Amino acid sequence: MTYFVLVLVFVGAAILGYKLISDVPSLLHTPLMSGMNALSGVTIVGALTTTGLAVATGSQIAGFLAIVLAMINVVGGFLVTNRMLRMFKSGRKEKR
Repeated sequence: MTYFVLVLVFVGAAILGYKLISDVPSLLHTPLMSGMNALSGVTIVGALTTTGLAVATGSQIAGFLAIVLAMINVVGGFLVTNRMLRMFKSGRKEKR
């Protein structure tokens, strides 16, 4: 029963997330993505907390996987955002 509720929450979140992202205009996508990358750090904190409190080996492995995937998400998001922001910089270097 518990797994059914977890799968139901996951499917609901996936559908809601898809609907929300598909309705965002292209002009707002880059600033929103940058903000969401910062907010994704909360996922890492949650994964660290639950992994630290996990007792069973299977839960610890799942927690480790969650930490790795959350870090890939955050680092990859910041790299993509940095690449997009570099496109808006001018070609000449400023002297200070």
